[in-house]
Amino acid sequence: MTQLTLVIGNKNYSSWSLRPWLAMKQFSLEFDEIRIPLYGSDSSAKTRQYSPSGKVPVLLHDTVTVWDSLAICEYLAETFPMQWWPEDKTARAFARSITAEMHSGFQNLRQNMPMNCRTKYPGKGLASGVQQDIDRITSIWKESRQKFGSTGNLLFGNFTIADAFFAPVVLRFVAYNVQLDTVAKNYVAAILALSTIQEWINAAKNETEILPQFELS
Repeated sequence: MTQLTLVIGNKNYSSWSLRPWLAMKQFSLEFDEIRIPLYGSDSSAKTRQYSPSGKVPVLLHDTVTVWDSLAICEYLAETFPMQWWPEDKTARAFARSITAEMHSGFQNLRQNMPMNCRTKYPGKGLASGVQQDIDRITSIWKESRQKFGSTGNLLFGNFTIADAFFAPVVLRFVAYNVQLDTVAKNYVAAILALSTIQEWINAAKNETEILPQFELS
């Protein structure tokens, strides 16, 4: 039995769960997956069996418990030495900065364009402040690609933790048909071309739970 277990929420809705899941898949780590549907009558009790915060995602590794998506990815990068971050020091600092910004920011986008992999809401969700979030995100993508992305199609050429953190935004932009410039469109296409992200999307589409708070009318 594998030593790694990742506890996640609904794949259709849980953008936080997608981040470490995608990173682990991209770096070919074998892990068990425990999926706990969110906002059910027993969801909190089930989650607290694994998570001291009562939230997902949670990584279990032998006697170690790590909760929070960024902490999980950093722990994995320390434990399984691979190119989780760009090798160049300047690029790595930039990658960590934009990952942290994504991790803690863009509240208007999060609140008004919840992740939903199986439904399309073209033109919806553009409440106050959302376009500013979109503009900042696409500027991050453009700067990353121009400065550090020459070796491939992702933000720093090859896949890094930064891509794992922006992947849920890609799915949001697709669901809400956000109008993008050429650089952003190409980055969206590069993320969607990953077999791992398609695996997540297909699983999300097969889920049966419906959470009204994440479904726009």
